Amino acid sequence: MNHPDRTADLAAIEQLLASIAHAWENADADAYGRAFTADASYVTFVGTVYRGREDITESHRALFRAFTRGTRLAGETISTTFLGPDTAVVVGRGDTYKGDRRPAPSKIQTYTLVREPDGWRVAAFHNTRRRSLMEAMQFRFAPGTRPAVR
Repeated sequence: MNHPDRTADLAAIEQLLASIAHAWENADADAYGRAFTADASYVTFVGTVYRGREDITESHRALFRAFTRGTRLAGETISTTFLGPDTAVVVGRGDTYKGDRRPAPSKIQTYTLVREPDGWRVAAFHNTRRRSLMEAMQFRFAPGTRPAVR
């Protein structure tokens, strides 16, 4: 199977993720929302579901004035898988923090990305809090549940 060179796409995707972090740090809900498709879905780690760019933008406008005020995003990509020329899934770790000391990310995040005429956008986002102690217990008592790649 012939795999195209994805270097430019990977760079553009990392730039999109960086733009999300930059918008968050600046509490810029409009810039944050522009990273998502018009019909995007967004699931928070507490289970709240937002549908569409407008809902994502306005909910973050409120969040930036309240619970997440003054926070920044820490993030790292674990994997990027292309499902076709214009679709990718990014799995990463992330968290919010204040100040200059970045914590070890406590959440696992999945982004489904699509290429639109003006660049890559997030079509779906899911954020799950990682439960390290429960995970360690599971691996100890059911070692076959440990992922092959971590």
